[in-house]
Amino acid sequence: MPTPPLMPAAFLGHGSPMNALERNRFSEAWRAFGAAVPRPRAILAISAHWHVDALAVTAMPHPRTIHDFYGFPQALFDVQYPAPGLPALAEEIADVVSPDYVVGADREAWGIDHGTWSVLVHAFPDADVPVVQLSLDARKPLDWHLALGAKLAALRRHGVLIVGSGNVVHNLRAIDWKQPDAGFDWAQRFDSDARQLMAERPHDIATLASHPDYRLAVPTDEHFLPLLYLAGLSAAAGRPADVLVDGYSYGSLSMTAFTLDADCPQGTGDAGGAAPLDTSVAPENANV
Repeated sequence: MPTPPLMPAAFLGHGSPMNALERNRFSEAWRAFGAAVPRPRAILAISAHWHVDALAVTAMPHPRTIHDFYGFPQALFDVQYPAPGLPALAEEIADVVSPDYVVGADREAWGIDHGTWSVLVHAFPDADVPVVQLSLDARKPLDWHLALGAKLAALRRHGVLIVGSGNVVHNLRAIDWKQPDAGFDWAQRFDSDARQLMAERPHDIATLASHPDYRLAVPTDEHFLPLLYLAGLSAAAGRPADVLVDGYSYGSLSMTAFTLDADCPQGTGDAGGAAPLDTSVAPENANV
């Protein structure tokens, strides 16, 4: 029986949920990534939007599509991503990270949230690859998440595509509506230093907590944490991550995406910027 290929991994800066409906240079880069990787046995998604006081994996055969946001057009609430689950993968994850980590199986409460499906509708539009989500344990420090990412590396040898979804820079209270495709100086500095670490010393990514712009770039850590999982995978592989596409949205959001071991062209600036946010609800109340 042939040995399955080593699955790539990625961190995708998802930005506004409206990116699910739009074709722009970010969603085109996600499409290019999905087209470039070998067909996965399953996708393990680590989304900023499942940030709870526990470490859990979804273990239902048919996860629901969760519309966990507010103030957006009905067309976005109508999106369904009916990918199957893979309960057996939940058991594999628990085995791979044991005895250092204890993972609970979530068989009914969660599903596929918008941090996951807003990128997968582009990367895997047929929704025919099983999807399992891993929660972000909000109680744990950055180094803990980095180390857990490294432990998950074994899954890549068994057909599992690991995809983190968040934003390197994510400060909704600092949104500037006049800068739809630009970043504040502090956002650019932090994002640039994150890119340098991912290219040179991914094992040191948690040192960004002492960066002078950290409190502005990462006022809450849920969108930053998925990056640490790719950094852990990169450190475990002994290879740097590559930038898939980069850019900014509304001054205080970074759309940078990284891949590991993916033969995928870097995105270009030819297809337009990130999707807009809705102005009817304050961004910090929209769960973006």
